[in-house]
Amino acid sequence: MGFARKLLRRAAVPATAIALALAVPMQAEAQGVIRDAEIEHILHQFGDPLFEAAGIKPSDVRIFMLNDNSLNAGVGGGNNMAINTGLIMECDDPTQLKGVMAHETGHLAAGHNVSRSQVGSAGTGVSLITMGLGVLAIAAGAPDAAMALFASAPQFSMLTVVKYVRAEESAADQYGITLMDRTHQSADGLVKFMEKFQYNELMTEMKRDPYFRTHPVSTDRLNALRSRSAEVSARAQPQSEADIRALEMMKAKLVGYLGTPAKVLVRYPAKDQSVPAKYARAFAAYKAVDLKVAMKEIDELIAIDPTYPYFYELKGQILFESGKSAESIAPHRKSVELAPGEAMLRVNLARSLIGSKVKENLEEATGVLVDTLAKEADNPFAWNQLADAYAELNQVPDADLATAEEAYYVGDMPRAMNFARRALQGLKPGTPNAIRADDIMAMADPRNIRNQRGRGH
Repeated sequence: MGFARKLLRRAAVPATAIALALAVPMQAEAQGVIRDAEIEHILHQFGDPLFEAAGIKPSDVRIFMLNDNSLNAGVGGGNNMAINTGLIMECDDPTQLKGVMAHETGHLAAGHNVSRSQVGSAGTGVSLITMGLGVLAIAAGAPDAAMALFASAPQFSMLTVVKYVRAEESAADQYGITLMDRTHQSADGLVKFMEKFQYNELMTEMKRDPYFRTHPVSTDRLNALRSRSAEVSARAQPQSEADIRALEMMKAKLVGYLGTPAKVLVRYPAKDQSVPAKYARAFAAYKAVDLKVAMKEIDELIAIDPTYPYFYELKGQILFESGKSAESIAPHRKSVELAPGEAMLRVNLARSLIGSKVKENLEEATGVLVDTLAKEADNPFAWNQLADAYAELNQVPDADLATAEEAYYVGDMPRAMNFARRALQGLKPGTPNAIRADDIMAMADPRNIRNQRGRGH
């Protein structure tokens, strides 16, 4: 299974949030995938101009954030890009993160995410199959497995692949710099990022950061980067204050939500009254169930910037977790008003509406979720909430179908088949829902060869 399929299967695991088993605002999923509306929005703000400059439709690119402290980023088939939290935290300014994203976009534009999986065609026999699997393991973020596979292949094959990978990395560097130039941005960030961690080249394979196992840095490669970046950066526009703040907000949120309270206070002491510091402390208090302090910080943030949707998202979640579902509706509704295109914010609103147990709110929630799933059908948590809403409204067949959808996107085929069968018993034959239930049964059937190989994402 290639990198993209693995990544998409990861994203389809039921959402259970980091610590306290919270579902939102930041959703942590099995195998390290994190869904967060704010950070994904910022990453797309950074990446979309690069995708457009590369001739790639931004809406076709899915950006995943992995809860991993190591430096790593990568792409996979189907225009998927994965970025580790550790890489975000190590970037000192937006151009460094954008530079890495430009490099990865270079891989997408050049089709390297596909060609690497085909590198085995350079030779023959079992050794080439082994090498192909090794390259896929690298792309999937499993370098140790890749090294084991490489060790079992003939030496000449390994040298061929290493040469191939290095050539692709250099090409992606140059294309990345071209993209930064096309978007009128400095290319110094990518160079500084590579320089900062060049010492990784001298480390053993065990100690080397994953990014530099799959993106080997050499003196020649750095020199080639430097020679072009100086020219491109000389005509670049200055970094915007908005982008600088966006990176600061991402890092504050990650520290506040993923770090220990002690780490948060060291990095953002109480005397620091900046917006990122208050944001980090609000998340740390929320995670520690100190909801009074969390509410104080978030109310102050809303007073500072009443147009930022993600402040309302956090306030709504704090209220919801306090057992105040009805009160949490207003801030969640405000977040959706300020960012109507954000699917996760809409799911948050629906969750609060469902929690109120009021019939009118339940009916509104089903409408919100149906609209959201029309745009993001592979969101298992949204299907889960839709099933809850239908169950509260006593629409049992619809609830069963929504549960079947959730199970299908999670990859739990026996459960998907069971609930699809139950839904069919109560749905009117020939209706779209009945047809869909029948389709799920067929796709979840263990005799279906395609199902045995995965869901074909």
